[in-house]
Amino acid sequence: MSGSAGAPTSRATGWPPIRRGPDPDTEQQLRRNPMKHFKNLTVAAAALLGATLFAGSASLAQEADHPANAPLVVGTDFGVAPWMVRGASGPEGFGADLINEVGKRLGRPKVEIVDIPFSGLFAALFAKRIEFTVNPLNITAERSERMLFTEPLFATGNGFLVRTSDEMKGFEDLKGKAIAVNRGTISDTWATANAEKYGFEVQRYDAFPDTVQALITRRAFAALNEIPTAVYAAKQNKAIKVAFKDYNGRNFGYAFRNESNAYRNKVEDILQCMKLDGTMRKMHEKWYGKPDDGSAIDTVYFGYGAPGFKGFEATPSALNCK
Repeated sequence: MSGSAGAPTSRATGWPPIRRGPDPDTEQQLRRNPMKHFKNLTVAAAALLGATLFAGSASLAQEADHPANAPLVVGTDFGVAPWMVRGASGPEGFGADLINEVGKRLGRPKVEIVDIPFSGLFAALFAKRIEFTVNPLNITAERSERMLFTEPLFATGNGFLVRTSDEMKGFEDLKGKAIAVNRGTISDTWATANAEKYGFEVQRYDAFPDTVQALITRRAFAALNEIPTAVYAAKQNKAIKVAFKDYNGRNFGYAFRNESNAYRNKVEDILQCMKLDGTMRKMHEKWYGKPDDGSAIDTVYFGYGAPGFKGFEATPSALNCK
């Protein structure tokens, strides 16, 4: 290998030789203004020390927020079957099975799932009452400005429930009618944004079962929720059916505080291992049936977080699946 013109090279390596000591220009500058050089070194050392201390304090803060020897405390709104419901012996459903396995693989002594109405879920997260959310939460650009998401875990879309005697073929069938939504959810967001366009009224309730009750009692023409939730609700109640599905590329993910990036990444490593070893697919088959091939339930994404959203880290996952 030869060096570029005018640049000396080492015969052994072909690279410019190592110079012992400062070059002549630097030596002259030191003689003329030694204090300036000392100040530069002091500033550089202070900056390096500050960066080291900041990184260390951030790491300690994350450890304090996620203590390894304490129960893993997470939040969700119960009643969104079959994701999370209150069973005879505690929370059960797809979401319960998933987070209990995550807690086990994290090595936490137990998992505490706190039932929080969706409208208060983000406040609980930011106030550090919970470590992260485990409800079926849509990954959106607006939410990614405020919190960190994991990679997509579950594909979803809009599912419209109506009474079995009614029909809905498309959005135009909503004109002049009322639809019931769970307050603060992505369904609420969609309904609010499209109410004027399609000419319907929005009724808001604090829990999904309340929206179904509004539908059955004819206060609303339709109840809107995520497709998996709507399908399961219709299977449990013969008075209602899923009349229309709007698949729109949405996905669920866990949400963390912005400063919890290291712990988010740790949890995501576990989620990716659960995808690779088939654990997540088995849970889906248990609660929802066989997932579509190539869905988020089987897909391991590059990096950490949701691709295309704020908080995504284009760093290869450091998987150590056991």
